[in-house]
Amino acid sequence: MKCLNTPALPVSVMHASPTLGLMALNLNNPSDRKQARRDLYLGDHGFLRTHFRNRHDLGGGMYRENQPTPKRIDQWAREGIRTVINLRGESPKGFYLLEREACERNGMTLMNFKMFSRDTHTIAKLQAVRDLFDVIEYPAVMHCKSGADRTGIMGVLYRHFKMGDDIHIALEQLSLKYMHVRHGKTGMLDFFFEDYLAYNAAKPIAFMDWVENIYDPADVKTRFKSGKVGSLVTESILGRE
Repeated sequence: MKCLNTPALPVSVMHASPTLGLMALNLNNPSDRKQARRDLYLGDHGFLRTHFRNRHDLGGGMYRENQPTPKRIDQWAREGIRTVINLRGESPKGFYLLEREACERNGMTLMNFKMFSRDTHTIAKLQAVRDLFDVIEYPAVMHCKSGADRTGIMGVLYRHFKMGDDIHIALEQLSLKYMHVRHGKTGMLDFFFEDYLAYNAAKPIAFMDWVENIYDPADVKTRFKSGKVGSLVTESILGRE
């Protein structure tokens, strides 16, 4: 298994316990493995995803889902999936350690490519997304926690970069169909693309030309306003990252 774009974690990582303080979490230890599973199913709300994958086919050998269990990764391997793109980034928590282990067991490449659901992305990051889709081995699955927001922006970019969709068409990847809620902090993702579409309507320009020559992440962030009702839903009720 290849784990790319980030330094490898040691076999034992530090795990914070509210009662025991800082302790080593090692998946070779049965009690630590149980703790990792508690992290996945309880701490990370994995029990809500047991029978709901939020799985969608983006075409061209790419799929989007929510945070997988080891059992689901085993199933991906049987389906022929070669690359797993983890949009949450590396973590010392059980959900990530179990994912990394399952990918290694199945000989799958794990790409740790951290994205954000409540912030603008740098020009370099957007260029890296474009390059990522060109270098990975397909079939592939990309996921965040809920498969709604970070997977949504990546879905838009994939449909644009790899499938040739115009941004206004690809923007369907950020919709309630995929559990994306735009009326809150996660609406930053919609605002970013809509800022491009507004500029393009006045002065036609290719998306990446706009990104590389016009787009100002700080300016877009400043102009974005978050709705209080949507924030309550995404932050408190849905527990989005």
